[in-house]
Amino acid sequence: MATSLPAEAPLGPPRVVTVKARRKETGDTVSLDFDDPGIVYLPGQFNMLYAFGKGEVPISVSAVAGTRVTHTVRDVGPVTAALTRLKAGSLMGVRGPFGVGWPLESCRGRNVVVVAGGLGLAPLRAAIHELLLHRSDYQRLVFLYGARTPADLLFAREVERWRGRFDVDLHVTVDAAARGWRGDVGVVTKLFKRISVEPAFSTALVCGPEVMMRFAAAALVDVDIDPSHIWLSMERNMQCGAGLCGHCQLGPFLLCRDGPVLPLSRLASLFGVKEL
Repeated sequence: MATSLPAEAPLGPPRVVTVKARRKETGDTVSLDFDDPGIVYLPGQFNMLYAFGKGEVPISVSAVAGTRVTHTVRDVGPVTAALTRLKAGSLMGVRGPFGVGWPLESCRGRNVVVVAGGLGLAPLRAAIHELLLHRSDYQRLVFLYGARTPADLLFAREVERWRGRFDVDLHVTVDAAARGWRGDVGVVTKLFKRISVEPAFSTALVCGPEVMMRFAAAALVDVDIDPSHIWLSMERNMQCGAGLCGHCQLGPFLLCRDGPVLPLSRLASLFGVKEL
């Protein structure tokens, strides 16, 4: 993991940054941009974002362009509510980047299947940007995205641009359709019948609610993709970012340090353990 932060940074005070732009993505979700010069981010990593007077939460990086960094935040509690209310010119704290990113180097020369559920598209978005930026380095690119309703679809205009590319196979579904929706209806795993890739030469990147990832992983195994080439982002309960507090422990893993991206081959035995 490349970073110019000093070794003690994970336990030090957050860097204070200025929000440069705020975009409303859905009714309860916004994207925040800030400049973070001198820091190298890998797709799939996360930062601890600090809302002054409220606390901090782990949020994946959803885009990087030069020194401009984007996080996409859903209002699900006091800290995220404070973050989603920030405006351009507001201050917030940042610690990171932390964690293991998506294995894009090992994907070169292979088919890549990206499976996103709901807000899970945000942690995958920076990886998608890299895949498209270096499109000739990969074989088939297949993007499968599911959301609760059409109103919950993230980055809708950008997804439409991806859909319009001749070198991307993209399918979108919603759990519950609204008037005017002409796309697929149903869970994202139903889209697997739409795709055909050579499993021996395919890698899958998966992010979404944990139950969705379990079913998606099982469906990918059913089409003979090797579990060592099925990667999942297991973000949950991260609080310190430094592997010290133990809140994000999943079996032998501390997800903020050993993850959040891990292969199914290392996770499969943990999925069946209740309350782990």
